[in-house]
Amino acid sequence: MIRKILCATALAAAFATGAMADDAASHKPAGLSIKGVKLVYDHPLPNVPGKSMRGVLVEYEPGGSSPGHLHPKSAFIYATVLEGAIRSKVNDEPEVTYRAGESWSEYPGDRHSVSANASATEPAKLLAVFVVDTSDTELVLPLDD
Repeated sequence: MIRKILCATALAAAFATGAMADDAASHKPAGLSIKGVKLVYDHPLPNVPGKSMRGVLVEYEPGGSSPGHLHPKSAFIYATVLEGAIRSKVNDEPEVTYRAGESWSEYPGDRHSVSANASATEPAKLLAVFVVDTSDTELVLPLDD
């Protein structure tokens, strides 16, 4: 229950401050075949020293995807689809298609092998909210196989 409350609060905070993007973090990481990745929220958690909450908006073009990846070892992630549908596969779980309004979580150390727009004709968007060590500056790391 606490996790659900934290996730809902994180999502609301990211939406409420969506205009706080920073140009240095709004570039596409290498290897992504998506429209854009933009940091829309970045704030230290005042009651959890050393941790920050970061919101990242990911926009997929029709047929767009990102290569398999990891996130920092400190990262807990709550992702929600804002528009369209996203195919996602985390660890050894089956691939799932999430539609607008649906969400999932990723835990520290999870391997995200599939992240793709489920449509070849329509765009898709997702918001990923991270709770991460403030010192972690790279949010997407290559998947070492």
